[in-house]
Amino acid sequence: MTGIGFHIEGAVAVLTLENEAKLNALTTNMLDALEARVQEVERRPEIRAIILTGAGEKAFCCGADIGAWGNLSPAEFARHWVRDGHRIFDRLARLGKPTIAAINGHAFGGGLELASCCDLRLMAPRATLALPEARIGIVPGWSGTQRLTRLIAEGAVKEMAMFGRRIGADRAVALGYAAEVADDVLARALEIAAELQSLSPRATEISKNMIHAAVGEDAHAIVEALGSAAAAASADRDEGVAAFMEKRNPQFSGL
Repeated sequence: MTGIGFHIEGAVAVLTLENEAKLNALTTNMLDALEARVQEVERRPEIRAIILTGAGEKAFCCGADIGAWGNLSPAEFARHWVRDGHRIFDRLARLGKPTIAAINGHAFGGGLELASCCDLRLMAPRATLALPEARIGIVPGWSGTQRLTRLIAEGAVKEMAMFGRRIGADRAVALGYAAEVADDVLARALEIAAELQSLSPRATEISKNMIHAAVGEDAHAIVEALGSAAAAASADRDEGVAAFMEKRNPQFSGL
């Protein structure tokens, strides 16, 4: 069992965290499956958006399964568990397609960090956000102090990480973290994703990249990707490739 449900509804991929007995806590297998699914969606042009949600009604994701990392040495914990999680979460955050977190229940620790990788977040009325790591003697490790602080006020992050306080759905909307509160977050997420059909997928991808560059999300790679795309669309690129293949000097036009 991978712990990640995957199905397609129209042009939307729905990924479901399926570890309900442990409040959808993330295991190594779930992280590996999540990375594989994100890579798959990235390469399927017919899929226009991703929705990420949790199984059941109580939790979106309560964080990382302590059983998966509790016995790791400090070096293994830092080098593998934290770094691997960062790589996978970064891949989701930097996916060129729109992503929606349908936060159906509590999002704690790694679950909050996972939702923070998405472009749009919807919350069920009873859902709450928290960074409870200090209660077990650790700190947020998957960008809870970094990406999350770019999304909401520093003080709110400190409330959760330093004081152990929870933030409810209405306040999350007021802080700008969640777009809206909905009784059925998955149904609402599907409605919003359907609206993307009237928008240019290329324009939304480029807009996402430019916004990410502005806030420092993989800025160097984004600048080079956008520049490379512009160069690849030029007549000079076609001439350069043709000249190389034909073993002649190129005649560039500057177009």
